[in-house]
Amino acid sequence: LHLCVTNLENININKNINKDTLLAEVCMAAKYEGDSIKTHHRQHQNKYGDSPSQICTMLARSFADIGDIVRGKDLYLGYDDEEKEKRKQLEKNLKKFFQKIHSDVTKNNGALKTRYQDKNGGNFFKLREYWWALNRDQVWKAITCDATMKDTYFKTSSGGEYKFTSGYCGRDETDVPTNLDYVPQYLR
Repeated sequence: LHLCVTNLENININKNINKDTLLAEVCMAAKYEGDSIKTHHRQHQNKYGDSPSQICTMLARSFADIGDIVRGKDLYLGYDDEEKEKRKQLEKNLKKFFQKIHSDVTKNNGALKTRYQDKNGGNFFKLREYWWALNRDQVWKAITCDATMKDTYFKTSSGGEYKFTSGYCGRDETDVPTNLDYVPQYLR
């Protein structure tokens, strides 16, 4: 998880952040996180042989963590004072990003201003949820960028039966094959 936020922490608050540049920054962080997981997973497999730890499940869990961070729902506060301070700074920066986006998208639209009205002291939870729902497919593609054809993920079909994705952890599927990002963090 530390690697996940390291890349998010490096987003420059002074840059001209908008809804599109934030997506690019989050996708870049997700791609680096996926690279790191894939590298460590490969090393683990080489050392311990066939492990029940599946790369797609590991990527899905990290994807869910990124979703929690973006939406302001991350429960992990850090393991030491330095990590805790970095987490606070990351959340502060995300609030600023979403405040900028909120100002941009609501300045000429009363309906959007009402929909995304911030009643939580600068947290912009509704806007953050909407942003995540709108962009989660792109973040999934970024985190699974290095997945291979043999990397499959279980998914439930519309008929309720379990099927595997067609490789690449389902990166090329129409819908993101996981809903772990909507499972409360303490249950994952």
